[in-house]
Amino acid sequence: MKNTRQNVILQIITEQEIETQAQLINALAEHGITSTQATLSRDIKDLHLVKELGSNGRHHYAVSGKSKNNDHEQRLRKIFRESVTSYTVAQNIIVIKTLPGLANAACATLDNMHIETLAGTLAGDDTAFLAMVSNKAAEDFCHEIDDMI
Repeated sequence: MKNTRQNVILQIITEQEIETQAQLINALAEHGITSTQATLSRDIKDLHLVKELGSNGRHHYAVSGKSKNNDHEQRLRKIFRESVTSYTVAQNIIVIKTLPGLANAACATLDNMHIETLAGTLAGDDTAFLAMVSNKAAEDFCHEIDDMI
């Protein structure tokens, strides 16, 4: 439950500018996850979330610079281990099946890693499409997925 909740938190703060813990608790509730303020505080600490100034002049939750530089691969591996149920390659496209609601978190993490051979991602509820720059890049990334899960 903790891993799922934290993955959804990362998804939410990627998609929305969340300013308060109360807003984050409400956003989690919209995803069907109930949380207390104390649990949320621990999650914020575990995920290295910080408040940064947004384009609207207000502060919102974001992943810290420390975490952005050091924890992407670790978070990606965790997301994959906890949420990926299967994957397949079709030429330069990788189709990843996840537990319900976690495809966006997987794609957001991949997008933030700036993988040179990844042209783009598209996520639904439980399915993610990864467009790789070549068939070889897709095959190579599938080997990395094998290592992650």
